[in-house]
Amino acid sequence: MVWIDGGLHASEVLGAQQLLELVWQMVSRTDDETMRFLNDDIILCTLVNPDGMDLVSDQYMKYGSTSTPVLYNHYAGHDDNRDFYMAATAESTNINKVLYRDWYPQIVYNHHQTGPQGTVMFSAPFRDPFNYNFHPYAAAGIDVVGSMMAERFIAEGKPGVTSRKGAPYSTWFNGGLRTTAHFHNMIGILTETIGSPTPMSIPFVAGKQIGDSNLWWPIQPQAVWHFRQSIEYSITANRAILDYASRYRERVLYMMYEEGRDEIAWGGEDHWTFTPHKMAHVQEELVARGAAQPTAIPGAASTSAFGGRGGRAGGVDPLYTAMTTKALRDPRGFIIPSDQPDFGTATKFVNALIKAGITIMRATAPFTVAGKSYPANSYVVKTAQAFRPHVMDMFEPQDHPDDIPYPGGPPTPPYDATGYTLAFQMGVQFDRVLDALDGPFEKLTDFAKVPAGVIRSAQGPAGYYFSHQANNSFIVINRLLAANEDVSWLSNGPMGTGTFYVASKPTTPALLQKAAVDLGVTFQATATAPAGPSAKLRKLKIGLVDHYGGGMPVGWTRLVFKDFEFPYEEERDDVYPPEIDAGNLHAKYDVLVFNGESLGGGGRGGRGAAAADVASAGDAPPSPSMAGAGGAQGAGGVRAAGGAAGARGGGGRAGLPAGARSAAAGDDRPAPLPIPEKYARRQGTITAAGAAALQQFVEDGGTIIAIGSAATSAVRQFRLPLTNHLVKADGSPLSSTEYYVPGTLLQVSVDTQNPVAHGVSAQVDVFFDNDPVWTPSTGLAGTNLHVVATFPNDHPLRSGWAWGQKYLDKGVEMAETTIGKGRVFLFGNELLFRSQPHGNFKFFFNALYLSVATEFR
Repeated sequence: MVWIDGGLHASEVLGAQQLLELVWQMVSRTDDETMRFLNDDIILCTLVNPDGMDLVSDQYMKYGSTSTPVLYNHYAGHDDNRDFYMAATAESTNINKVLYRDWYPQIVYNHHQTGPQGTVMFSAPFRDPFNYNFHPYAAAGIDVVGSMMAERFIAEGKPGVTSRKGAPYSTWFNGGLRTTAHFHNMIGILTETIGSPTPMSIPFVAGKQIGDSNLWWPIQPQAVWHFRQSIEYSITANRAILDYASRYRERVLYMMYEEGRDEIAWGGEDHWTFTPHKMAHVQEELVARGAAQPTAIPGAASTSAFGGRGGRAGGVDPLYTAMTTKALRDPRGFIIPSDQPDFGTATKFVNALIKAGITIMRATAPFTVAGKSYPANSYVVKTAQAFRPHVMDMFEPQDHPDDIPYPGGPPTPPYDATGYTLAFQMGVQFDRVLDALDGPFEKLTDFAKVPAGVIRSAQGPAGYYFSHQANNSFIVINRLLAANEDVSWLSNGPMGTGTFYVASKPTTPALLQKAAVDLGVTFQATATAPAGPSAKLRKLKIGLVDHYGGGMPVGWTRLVFKDFEFPYEEERDDVYPPEIDAGNLHAKYDVLVFNGESLGGGGRGGRGAAAADVASAGDAPPSPSMAGAGGAQGAGGVRAAGGAAGARGGGGRAGLPAGARSAAAGDDRPAPLPIPEKYARRQGTITAAGAAALQQFVEDGGTIIAIGSAATSAVRQFRLPLTNHLVKADGSPLSSTEYYVPGTLLQVSVDTQNPVAHGVSAQVDVFFDNDPVWTPSTGLAGTNLHVVATFPNDHPLRSGWAWGQKYLDKGVEMAETTIGKGRVFLFGNELLFRSQPHGNFKFFFNALYLSVATEFR
């Protein structure tokens, strides 16, 4: 069974077109090979982003560019191929259902654009590192299929197909359409192919003219390359995979069975997973005690200089013995207690696992495991299941190797995030269980539903308290305010710091009853109204700052607003540079959200760039630290003849402004239409007038929330007393050989008494991607700036890769300040990254409501 898709990234137009060609061939051709495919294979041909394809096609036909005025995936943009373990969007949820709950294909082929410069296509096998959690055959199968594809290209006289180090694609990251397949015992294949509906060229690249194991057969430069040629390469790749599936169908089916059998066995017995830094740490302890000699450990740079091998001849190496103690074995399962403060978010985490085909058990009664008691409704995730690799990858920290090509060299940028443990990101409390576990458990046959909350009554209640610790409490607030209920935020209360309170009206009980059932929130009635410091809340007026083309962080912010029912309406509440320049902002908005968008100075922040604005490898990640890697490793966008660099597979057209015309042969289309006024008025960047308007907005009482790179521009814009923390003693910046923290989970310490941190734990895991970190420039005495979160020590790494993490020690990651009558919140970390770090959402929600909670200023 083979899945073949196209068009996930809609600006990569080749994928959708080749898929239509494949379907046509499969239903029309009667040659022996095609008939064999149809007899032996089940082919799932899936156009995975049809609305995006329509948007891009319409843009190209009318306006001469595949660069769309909005994100081609409504919320995720280019990140739609990073959502397959979270499944926050409808498309990824439905794709996961086909792959991991209904059909279970053995091979998953994911088409992308654009190929590395000087070649036609990148194809499997991939470069290192590969993730140690998935089954060895998942990696071996990729290499076998890649070899079959390479052989067919050569046989058909199609040069220019590169692999391995020819592009930055590895198999470490979970979350892509083809990469999540690796964690489900499937052979996941990616290709990146050049191609444009407007004829293009293949440039001369000296490094791509000499064959090696990364490029068996180079292709000569081509003055004109037609779209049809790219389609033919794609069809060759499809047919090579279908041929392999046909010829070796019994082996492929049996190997998938064996993978599942092995994973079930490994989850039910003592099993160890070795990781580079954990092994290096154990070795250092042994060497310090004189129990072993130092040994080189791949991926652990701290031991890269060691040469000798420890242990006695013929004996068991003491390092191996130390690594296989009972305490270091893999867990038999994970228990998620139902009495944790935010069980609603834990239930959302469990549902993300269910979407990915993971078996979940729920306790029907209290039980005890390893001497600890757990309440009913707790979730149990056993590792003795076929998709064990995915379970391990979602609960356990990733230990990314030190990917450094030579001692003292710069780190090799990863394909995507290096640390992403979803349980950490969502702030889920769980226990690792090392022994067999059983109890009064039932298997969930559908999505989990958080147990209904209760309304603890009082005689003639004046109102009801509810907790600040549950993310769902903000949905309750938004519903209550939409219904004109009276809601207050208490400095303290019977349900902890930041307790919420709603005054009782005749309409209140029904609203609370529905919220208790839908959201699992519990309410405590009180006979008297609360005393002490509090702030009365009101319905928010939110402005979300965006730019022409759309920013992916902005798209994800929209999804968070939607999921938590904030009073935000798209288009009405979207803010573009011309509106900011016009001023009078506080008359329309309480709060402006800048997620990756610059506050002025003529540019956007790193993650604020739309997919269509970034010229890099077709499926290369959008982050500043990673996207640049594509070009550095020869995977940059292919230039159209006479045009600008291709943007994420736009085939050389996406970078062209409306009205631009390629000089390539055969481009005889009519002149493009002008951009509609609806989109034209979104163009431009914030000018000096806009920066002044933002200053006035805050001084008048408005609130600005600046996230990620936007926070850097906010520090500059408001001249805040913060300087770059990531510098040497002499003030010079750190180089990448000294410090490099790409896509990683780090832990920060939080001032929980600050209202923006109400409901948050004292230590929180945050997603961090070479983000800003600050030092108070002159101390904070006498200023209005308050530190909210800092890195507490020189080892804040929780999951992923943090080269030189010692430089983060005592750095400021979150802060807030008052300016005039208003406020500015700075979140250096990726607070809403891909709608995944639910454990950080309360910072954002609190900041939103502090825009109207003036009593807490």
